[in-house]
Amino acid sequence: MPANELKALVFDVFGTVVDWRSGVIAACRGLCADRGIERDWAAFADAWRGLYQPSMSAVREDRRPFVTLDRLHRESLDQLLREFAIEGLSEAEIDHLNRAWHRLDPWPDSVAGLSRLRRRYVLATLSNGNVALIVNMAKRVGLPWDAVLGAEVARQYKPLPEVYRSGVEMLGIAARECLMVAAHNSDLVAAAACGLRTAFIPRPNEHGPDQQSDLAPEGDYDWVASDLLDLAQQLGC
Repeated sequence: MPANELKALVFDVFGTVVDWRSGVIAACRGLCADRGIERDWAAFADAWRGLYQPSMSAVREDRRPFVTLDRLHRESLDQLLREFAIEGLSEAEIDHLNRAWHRLDPWPDSVAGLSRLRRRYVLATLSNGNVALIVNMAKRVGLPWDAVLGAEVARQYKPLPEVYRSGVEMLGIAARECLMVAAHNSDLVAAAACGLRTAFIPRPNEHGPDQQSDLAPEGDYDWVASDLLDLAQQLGC
């Protein structure tokens, strides 16, 4: 599909645009160091992310009403504080730690790449992150979104089709005029099934040095780029 037929780009955020793992590790270490609490914070971050999909499954499968990702993250955090035997944190400190996901740093190419892409296209998130989370993250590091879409707008979580379809509908365009950008093959497969165009951006360090998934495209995507700057160049931005 020619790039000039696209009108908007929508993005997965965690892992594709921002480095969640390093941010969560740093937040845990920073909060707990003054209290003399030492744990394997990389393992803690991985365990927190490991509860991400299971926590959303209850919503997807109608076993509970929709709640925001902030709420799901907090429930997972409470569980992990018990499992890792971390005690003595105040409610305010636990809440601050939960909001580490609001304070994640972008990958080195993200802000510059998005800024170039925005010259030509509407840019929106299509993330499982709730609106407050995504807005706070964007304001902190300068991510230039035109709109914040995704789970909270659809009242459901990816990869269910209503999330992708609602994003396209909110932008007032046809699915074929919208490009889904993600570092996760499953996300792109689900978007393509809803008629969106697809672009794969590998993030081989998202899960740390031993990452074994999403290292390469596993589908016939419309674009594959090394990073967001490369994608901007391929799309003529």
